Amino acid sequence: MPSDPLDSSTSPADAAPETQHKYCHVPRMPEPQFDPIHDLSRLSAIAMTRKKWQTGTNIKYHFFDDEGDASTHVLPDGTTTVVSWRARDATQLDLVRQAFDTWKAQGIGLTFTEVDDRSEAEVRIGFERGNGSWSYVGTDNLRVGMNARTMNFGWDLTDPSGGDTALHEIGHAIGFPHEHQNPYAGIVWDEDFVYAALSRPPNRWDRETIYRNVLMKLDTSEVEGSSWDPDSVMHYPFSPGFIVEPETFRNGLTPTPGLSARDAAWARKFYPATDEEAVDELVLGSVGELDVGQGEQKEFGVRPRATRTYTFQVLGEGDTTMVLVRMIDGTPLYVAGDNDMGFDRQARLRVRLYRGDEYRLRVRVAYRLETEPLLVAMY
Repeated sequence: MPSDPLDSSTSPADAAPETQHKYCHVPRMPEPQFDPIHDLSRLSAIAMTRKKWQTGTNIKYHFFDDEGDASTHVLPDGTTTVVSWRARDATQLDLVRQAFDTWKAQGIGLTFTEVDDRSEAEVRIGFERGNGSWSYVGTDNLRVGMNARTMNFGWDLTDPSGGDTALHEIGHAIGFPHEHQNPYAGIVWDEDFVYAALSRPPNRWDRETIYRNVLMKLDTSEVEGSSWDPDSVMHYPFSPGFIVEPETFRNGLTPTPGLSARDAAWARKFYPATDEEAVDELVLGSVGELDVGQGEQKEFGVRPRATRTYTFQVLGEGDTTMVLVRMIDGTPLYVAGDNDMGFDRQARLRVRLYRGDEYRLRVRVAYRLETEPLLVAMY
């Protein structure tokens, strides 16, 4: 991500670096309240999966473009100023579009479509300068109001590292956290240095923001695999002085530009390309087996023989997310969904379907008992 000179006149400590990077911060979202869970392996499985999209999802994104799309800020003297969310030029939009294309080109089972109507978009993008660059993580985007941003770019993306900023924020949007917070990294920080440096321009973060976005280690259940990728596009670059250990990075850490091989591999793991030949059919009165492992997804084809209301129900002990989409010229259109993760019930949909239409029922399994079958019924 891009770097700017620091304003040394505001330095809170002599140890602060001469130059500093602009960093992304992840907005806080209230954690869901689950039923009491005493099985740590179940909690871990839910944490790994709960913000991921369904494989096959067409994530629609919108660029704010109306004159009224703006933030109002109160200045120290009590006056107000309005800052637009619109991009300053078409180049900014094109760089974000290219970043979506780059993620898609990794062979993942997600598609990205730009839409003019914000009410159709899961991801809504602004370009408010001075507000930092940030994105909600994964399906947290669905919990944000239609007229609010779910992603922002707070600096010029034509900066040499601007393309990585766009890749980084889209990485958050598809469910990936900050890699430098990976508990397997073994990073020992100079915490006083970190707090001093990031409280200064260009970030000007408070202590809580610094802790939550840099120093706080993620739970092992929230990260992919058991190793650290310092070249991940989800990793911040760091100037000398931030890192004490590993010793190799005391003089700074700069990830290789672009998506790393591991970024692409983990994206394909969670969002494998859909195999149309592997889609089982569900019909009225039938039961399909969810013969997939934890974190994986099963897709069923549904072609109603009559127009009526149908029920889809997960059977067995597990935590799942169920989504029904209608296929229109190969593009999925969301119809209904349910999520039983963390609750002592099973996912269930009751929805009216129409004869002649084609649907897909997608069920992602977060947690299951290997000793018992997990099924989905249509009735």
